[in-house]
Amino acid sequence: MVFNSIEFLIFLPIVVLLFYVLPQKLRWVMLLAASCVFYMWFVPKYILILLVTIIVDFTAGVLMENYANRPKLKKTFLVVSIVSTLMVLMVFKYLNFLSANLTLLCTQMGIELRWVTDIILPIGLSFHTFQSMSYVIEVYRGHQKAERHFGYYSLYVMFFPQLVTGPIERPGNLLRQLHEKKQFQYENISRGMRLIIYGFFIKMVVADHLGAYVDKVYAAPSAYNSWSVMLAMAFYSFQIYCDFFGYSTIALGSAKLMGFDISDNFRTPYLAKSIAEFWHRWHISLSTWFRDYVYIPLGGSRVKFGRWAFNILVVFVLSGIWHGAAWTFLFWGFAHGLLHIVEKALRNRFPERETRSKGLKVILDVLRIAKTFVLVTLFWVMFRATDFANMKDVFVAAVSNFSGGESLGVKPELWLYLGLFILSDLLLFNNRFDQWCENKPLVLRWLIYGLLIFMTVACSSVNSFPFIYFQF
Repeated sequence: MVFNSIEFLIFLPIVVLLFYVLPQKLRWVMLLAASCVFYMWFVPKYILILLVTIIVDFTAGVLMENYANRPKLKKTFLVVSIVSTLMVLMVFKYLNFLSANLTLLCTQMGIELRWVTDIILPIGLSFHTFQSMSYVIEVYRGHQKAERHFGYYSLYVMFFPQLVTGPIERPGNLLRQLHEKKQFQYENISRGMRLIIYGFFIKMVVADHLGAYVDKVYAAPSAYNSWSVMLAMAFYSFQIYCDFFGYSTIALGSAKLMGFDISDNFRTPYLAKSIAEFWHRWHISLSTWFRDYVYIPLGGSRVKFGRWAFNILVVFVLSGIWHGAAWTFLFWGFAHGLLHIVEKALRNRFPERETRSKGLKVILDVLRIAKTFVLVTLFWVMFRATDFANMKDVFVAAVSNFSGGESLGVKPELWLYLGLFILSDLLLFNNRFDQWCENKPLVLRWLIYGLLIFMTVACSSVNSFPFIYFQF
């Protein structure tokens, strides 16, 4: 089930109503059943894959705690859990990619290989795989008590607001809250509705309208002039941000309606002044996951520069592979890691100097933000392109087609939608929409709500684009 559907608009109020009507002891049953319905709306049989992962990791957590005084056996349970979970991810996400590349390699070597796979990737597999892994790792480290209730653990993995596209939750946050008794509070309903309304606006009005323009250009970049191609590159930066930010905001709001606080996944990332800061603000739950479970165990920043650079490249290459089974994703991750290293080396060689002039500081900050946005936008081409040939066509058309090609015009209303979002993002710097509204006058708040609702109903794109991160 997708958030931007009539089915979800019927589903969510029913779930929230049942949550508050039912006694505490039955709420987890209802939420788990609702989460199963939500997930099975896509491909019902794939819930069996999720069930296998849940059983393995739940059992591993209990066994690790039972044998806490036997380190080798405890570590064995951890390894079995992680390997089995990653094997599921490998088969369903990467086997098609591996078989295609192996077949190509054998063909070039004159070897005939008839190994063809056509496995459909289950929705959200990468997200709930990482969420499940964080649980077993935290239990192994002794930071989390093993969950002894299979139903609550299943709900932790399958909690429907963030099941498909995150944020990737930690047991210390979500699992703890699932056990708490939640009382009806008007504030939760108010904040949740604000987030949902804002999330629908930035997804259905901003992201989807941008997507129509971007898709046309990326389908045939050489057919358009350089200005149109460069505009499509910039538009994709905002499309993917609004698309993913919109989903995360609706997820936050849906959970908040029932009193659950899940993690913020974005914090005005396009106002970052460096690539490092960008990744502190973009897809925060994934960035912190790699930080805690890959980067720090490798040594983090407590090592010499060369080893630190290696650690960074490992993290970003893994991040690229996590996003998709294609060479373009690996290249995208490597490019981000390499730029991260270059920026750090330049900062070490040329440390920032304090300036007493506030005006000069503002100008320098604006230039740094613009520089980071341009670099991130260039890298998004690798992410959006269907393959290296498509990526090359986009870059070539962007720099060599100024005098030729078709000019793809932008509808005036698209500039309005994008302008409203950019304004709202600037106003929300280091803040969240529901919190930002708190201290605003009542009349102003309701004018904003009314405007967002009106635009979502009246101005939504006629093309309904699937959430971009569904493919991961």
